[in-house]
Amino acid sequence: METTMSHFGQWGYVVVWVILGAVFLLFTPFYKKSQRKPASVYLAFVIAMAFEMFGIPMSMYILAWVFGSSIPEGVFWGHTLFQWIGHTGMYIGTVLIVIGIVLVIMGWRVVYQRYWRKESGEGELVTEGIYRWIRHPQYTGFMLVTLGMLFDWATLPMAIMWPIMAVLYTRLARKEEAEMEMQFGESYRQYRRQTGMFLPLLVPRNQRMEQ
Repeated sequence: METTMSHFGQWGYVVVWVILGAVFLLFTPFYKKSQRKPASVYLAFVIAMAFEMFGIPMSMYILAWVFGSSIPEGVFWGHTLFQWIGHTGMYIGTVLIVIGIVLVIMGWRVVYQRYWRKESGEGELVTEGIYRWIRHPQYTGFMLVTLGMLFDWATLPMAIMWPIMAVLYTRLARKEEAEMEMQFGESYRQYRRQTGMFLPLLVPRNQRMEQ
């Protein structure tokens, strides 16, 4: 147990991890209150992971108290399913996190120049770059980053928070799309038929209607 627990109690790593995770929030605008709640859940998710990965394995203690026995690493704390698949969960998580980071940055670069940068916060309709394929690459990125964390280091708080965060970002995306439709009208409706909300469409909706 000494070897397994050796990475806990490293509070400096907790602080660094939280700061790194919070940096990505700088790639999203906060001029609307509706955007703050999903961001808060995302930050809470990052803090929960840092706390349980480097600080104190609270999930392990809670499960041990509930079930009256120790829970092996890799069930609901530690590397996901470690005793069955080794570090595969960590590898999957790393790939998802990298893809998520790329999506956040790619989405920010385009939309900042063409929309957010405008003084009123209402620039032109962005349909270039990554936005040619998906309408909310940054929200997809946040969900992939946190899903990757969950694969790498599954804990009870994270398992509870991830679905909540996914629902909040979905609701936020739908609300923003309603606002964009009011602003850009048929241009946005046409764009929405050709793209996916969080994942690319295999067949755009307008092509399916023609078929």
